[in-house]
Amino acid sequence: GHVQLLPPQNVTLLSKDFAMILTWDPGEGSPPDVTYTVRYERQDRLNKWMKVPHCKNIPRTFCNLTCDLSSFFVQVRARVKAVWGGFQSPWVESQCKDYYSDVELAPPVLNLNIKENFIHVSVSFPLPTCVENFTWKYDLNLWEAGSEDKVILCFVSQQKKYEGLFRKDTVTISTTALRGNYCFSARALFENTNSTHSEFSQPVCVLLNHKG
Repeated sequence: GHVQLLPPQNVTLLSKDFAMILTWDPGEGSPPDVTYTVRYERQDRLNKWMKVPHCKNIPRTFCNLTCDLSSFFVQVRARVKAVWGGFQSPWVESQCKDYYSDVELAPPVLNLNIKENFIHVSVSFPLPTCVENFTWKYDLNLWEAGSEDKVILCFVSQQKKYEGLFRKDTVTISTTALRGNYCFSARALFENTNSTHSEFSQPVCVLLNHKG
């Protein structure tokens, strides 16, 4: 009998969490052992579909293209087909996406190092090695837990905001005048065409100069 292998559905290209990822759902009625093959095309090289060696005949329904892209400043689109035995589905193409201008940033991970009367605050990001050289910055918030004043003021009152720090910078804060439970949160900044920023990270709170 004739077997018709239906193509993948909901094919979507995402520039998210510092990565360019193609996602899809299996076609209706797909066999459990179906595999997928992915290719991509650059806007400046139309009709030249580039192979992605690590996304050939894969069982999973996503492909990380980040480090296969030869440029982060050119729009790309990707396509995927299903493969099963000697059968192949038609290709299904994604929408176009630009890594540099469309990237959605993940919140950074806060690292706190408390020594004597100082807190050393730094951030880290889940960066693919191929984008390590991009210039990421971060904003850092510091406030006393339970403070009702949520207005962000610069270097005054209960809440401080350290703006535009490079991601490799460490902020050193004296804790001598701080007594109680203080919280830290940070967001990533990427100064691209859209001046993209992430959500703030989940607060990390520490008890300072507690007696008893």
